[in-house]
Amino acid sequence: MTKTTHPLLKVLMYLLLIVGSVFMVFPFIWMLSTSLKTVGAISQMPPQLIPNPMNWDNYMTIWNKIDFGRYTMNSFFIVSIEMVGSLVSSAFVAFGLAMFTFRLRGLIYMIMLATLMIPSQVTMIPTYFIWKEFGALNSYYPLIVPSFLGGAFGIFLMHQFIKSLPKELYESATIDGCSPPGIFFKIYLPLCKPALAALGVFTFMGAWNNTLGPLIYLQDKELYTLPLGLLYLKSENVNQALLMAGAVITTLPVVLVYLFAQKQFVQGIASTGMKG
Repeated sequence: MTKTTHPLLKVLMYLLLIVGSVFMVFPFIWMLSTSLKTVGAISQMPPQLIPNPMNWDNYMTIWNKIDFGRYTMNSFFIVSIEMVGSLVSSAFVAFGLAMFTFRLRGLIYMIMLATLMIPSQVTMIPTYFIWKEFGALNSYYPLIVPSFLGGAFGIFLMHQFIKSLPKELYESATIDGCSPPGIFFKIYLPLCKPALAALGVFTFMGAWNNTLGPLIYLQDKELYTLPLGLLYLKSENVNQALLMAGAVITTLPVVLVYLFAQKQFVQGIASTGMKG
């Protein structure tokens, strides 16, 4: 017998959710509003939520004169390669840990998970000097190459999903003469779409919003990513409207990716906890 929720309690819950949603969305609305204002309208009292007139020239200025077009292309280039590297390497390592039995498998898996507890600040300086010895400073290599080596979080996410799949799939494919790489690419990888979508969203958000990495390794303005371009814009003391226009351009791709991949993202997160 299921308990029914009192109508008044349900109304209060919806009101609470609506108020919370307004508080969450309002900063983004204000950012968009400010990006469309003229310099004089920014300090106008009382403030305008809907600018009149709307100054779309802020976006043209930020895109062309301040080179945000180049920064956007740089960000998309880095993120695309990082997503490919992270998804393929994490899924491949997770498949091996989930399907094969070998000595010290459990220990290797635990050590891999233990790296999640190491703050990135601890390895930042030694990693910098390693890349310096390779002569890879002021290039994209320090940002891209690590994604092809697998990440602890991505491996864990994919490992949990693969473990939830019936092992009979692997056994049947082996009896039919399929090799382990063939089983991975032809059977397991297509079945892992929900988990790959979830990992893809996490990877995209992490790579797109990465500010510290480009700040450490990139010196030439032509190589800047969007977050670094936004920092440069702030250091130039431009007006707030241009700064908000840059923030909108930086934020919009993340919002769009999550909206389009929301269903697969939630499904992938939910399914990774089915089996330990």
